[in-house]
Amino acid sequence: MTQTPTAHTPAQGQARAQFTVPAQHPMVTVLGSGDSLLRVIEKAFPAADIHVRGNEISAVGDAREVALIQRVFDEMMLVLRTGQPMTEDAVERSIAMLKASENGESDGLETPAQVLTQNILSSRGRTIRPKTLNQKRYVDAIDQHTIVFGIGPAGTGKTYLAMAKAVQALQSKQVNRIILTRPAVEAGERLGFLPGTLYEKIDPYLRPLYDALHDMLDPDSIPRLMAAGTIEVAPLAYMRGRTLNDAFIILDEAQNTSPEQMKMFLTRLGFDSKIVITGDVTQVDLPDGTKSGLRQVQDILEGVEDVHFSRLSSHDVVRHKLVGRIVDAYEKYDSKHGTENGGHKNRGKSSAAKGSKGK
Repeated sequence: MTQTPTAHTPAQGQARAQFTVPAQHPMVTVLGSGDSLLRVIEKAFPAADIHVRGNEISAVGDAREVALIQRVFDEMMLVLRTGQPMTEDAVERSIAMLKASENGESDGLETPAQVLTQNILSSRGRTIRPKTLNQKRYVDAIDQHTIVFGIGPAGTGKTYLAMAKAVQALQSKQVNRIILTRPAVEAGERLGFLPGTLYEKIDPYLRPLYDALHDMLDPDSIPRLMAAGTIEVAPLAYMRGRTLNDAFIILDEAQNTSPEQMKMFLTRLGFDSKIVITGDVTQVDLPDGTKSGLRQVQDILEGVEDVHFSRLSSHDVVRHKLVGRIVDAYEKYDSKHGTENGGHKNRGKSSAAKGSKGK
């Protein structure tokens, strides 16, 4: 895309950019079915005037906006050259990354094309990739560090990407086994009230981990791998007293660990192993007065060598767009009312203080 002054009498600071789509790329791959991708770009830059004629795309408007539009189309073409299609979601995320870089909100070291074309795992014709800059940095951190914490709201891909990295490590023989674990605590529920044997009680709670495995491995191979101990899915209590060597270990829902459980889990680390701990500190289901081990560990281990904290936000939610808006709405509510999860902050502490005062 080339940028030139506007042909008509331009307002001060206006510019024109023109982009030619190479013949090997059908225009529908750039503009989208029914011009859906073009509409995303027009919505993001409402003040700019974007025209399409044949395989020529031009943009007229504020010089900074036109330069960003030019970069959007350039990044789209880099992605399309890899054979990966562009989606409305991918275009929106590309624009958000470029605007954040332009506004100084990110360092701009990674381009949208680099983020969107990084393959983690391919399974049954489907490729798992990061979809946001923070997700890419989270995945890169897993490669570069022994212990990584993925902290963020629901739908940001914390557990799913960690699972993909675990399967990749197993398939490339970096580790001999995968261990997936969760603390057995959930809002208003206790395993003892579920029917059946201990395994039957645990199984529904660990189901999200099984579901992710089924996305990434041949479902027929999973029972065989579990029977051989190559993949282990177990509650956190089963980790006590063990040393885990040559393993990729994932602790999910870590916000529901106590400080003692978190310390116990971290000290299971053995040789040639990697640990990824994921959780959402805004959704703690522990009883009142019990401190979250995930909240505390950030103060303890921040800055420790080979330990990395990746923090994701509502901007990294890759579920329905409404999920990101819901996360933001809850954050605003908690900030305005001085609450956490809709309940009073430090409720357990104040109760303890009252009790000690009366003694």
